[in-house]
Amino acid sequence: MCGIVGYIGNNAVADVLLNGLKNLEYRGYDSSGIALNDNHTIEVYKASGKLGNLYQLYAKHQPQMANAHQGIGHIRWATHGKATIENAHPHISNDGKLVLVHNGIIENYKELRNELENQGFVFHSETDTETAVHLIDREYKLCHNLETAVIRAIKQLKGAFAFCIMHADETDKIIAVRKNAPLIIGIGKDENFIASDIPALIGKTNQILHLNDEEIAIVRKNCVEVKDLN
Repeated sequence: MCGIVGYIGNNAVADVLLNGLKNLEYRGYDSSGIALNDNHTIEVYKASGKLGNLYQLYAKHQPQMANAHQGIGHIRWATHGKATIENAHPHISNDGKLVLVHNGIIENYKELRNELENQGFVFHSETDTETAVHLIDREYKLCHNLETAVIRAIKQLKGAFAFCIMHADETDKIIAVRKNAPLIIGIGKDENFIASDIPALIGKTNQILHLNDEEIAIVRKNCVEVKDLN
């Protein structure tokens, strides 16, 4: 099992993500990571092993993270590829602008990976997840709209998945998607949360929205919009 946490609001996002991931440790994991969207710049921090290793990395870079108020985090149990930093989530596009975390399995990732590599996309991990990053990035470069790009890409994926997705050029939102893998939204005041399970949101909010299968949520700090993928 893996764990997802997302946050957009006014508070220091790294603290929210790390606390949420700590509350999901019971799910089991062998690597962890967070991505922050700060002033149109995505910063990714990943570590193998226990969450304490990510905390130590965070301590070294804390000044750079202090002003970020939007981010996503993940604890991973290795399925495709070993428990390495390269295979840890979040995964990021080649241009460094699009980043995502993922629970579940993408069944047709090998075919899609071959197609994307032939088109010039460079892969840095052994995971099925990185295929989704480049697929959404390909669609984004065609339409320049994150919501549209995600919907177009999701329709090309087979399997079970929950995603949290950010883009450096769209700093007002996080996109969440559910298909056969649990994902919830926590509603706050001038802040909203995303998680794979309720313990990640303990002490943050008691207003929970459970996404249904094949729903997409556009999560901003002041509102949440939920749509059917169709």
